Amino acid sequence: MTVEAFAPAKINLTLHVTGQRADGYHLLDSLVVFADVGDRLSLAPADDLTLTVTGPRAEGVPTDGRNLVLRAAALFGAGRGAAITLDKHLPAAAGIGGGSSDAAAALRGLAGLWGVALPDADRVLTLGADVPVCLAPRALRMRGVGEEITEGPDLPPMGLVLVNPGVEVPTPVVFKALTRKDNPAMPHPPGWSTAAVMAHWLTAQRNDLEGPARAAAPVIGDVLDAISATPGCLLARMSGSGATCFGIYDTRAEAETAAAAIRTTAPTWWVEAAAPFTL
Repeated sequence: MTVEAFAPAKINLTLHVTGQRADGYHLLDSLVVFADVGDRLSLAPADDLTLTVTGPRAEGVPTDGRNLVLRAAALFGAGRGAAITLDKHLPAAAGIGGGSSDAAAALRGLAGLWGVALPDADRVLTLGADVPVCLAPRALRMRGVGEEITEGPDLPPMGLVLVNPGVEVPTPVVFKALTRKDNPAMPHPPGWSTAAVMAHWLTAQRNDLEGPARAAAPVIGDVLDAISATPGCLLARMSGSGATCFGIYDTRAEAETAAAAIRTTAPTWWVEAAAPFTL
């Protein structure tokens, strides 16, 4: 039996930094959604635990214990085998949770392959703040250091564009550059009838990491300008700690048109049109 698992791109529609604990970890309040573009994992029975990485974004991805997929597998304990193939499509260190979503998909897939329960929440959190929210990808509100997850609102139909200019923005550098770490929390997301109504609500919210990320990588401003200039764009914002940015549109067709236009003007950027994904 071979198990297939999808690892969708994570998008932080909002990311409010609301505090910092004594141990240095930052407190967040974020509305997270997922896109129907991402990586794919194939997991097959085997005597030993192995990882093979393929796909257009395979170069440079480690296949040893540095990879979150193998670290996720280790949470189940020693003595279990699986041949895991990771088909890599998402850029690394891009603010869209590629590694975290891979790890969460591996946890789901291995639990199914081996017929066991998922590791407990505290152990999953040791893999990183974004891994728990990626376990059941849908609209979710994530707070604290990633341990407090509650249901988000139903999403209206919409199109999405994801754009990464090919620069890595180290997350620690972005957090270190924050001038204020006790920003206001996000109000409760009310739910919206259309993408336009949702985008209007989001304009009053923030990604508190966008300013520091743009200072570290000014090309992020170019990306946001390029998305904003496309017809039908309702909102352009950076996701996570960057450098990937997203645009919201009324329809997938508008997003496809926008993605094509951005690819024409910036052929070296990673550009994908998408729609929201729910597992």
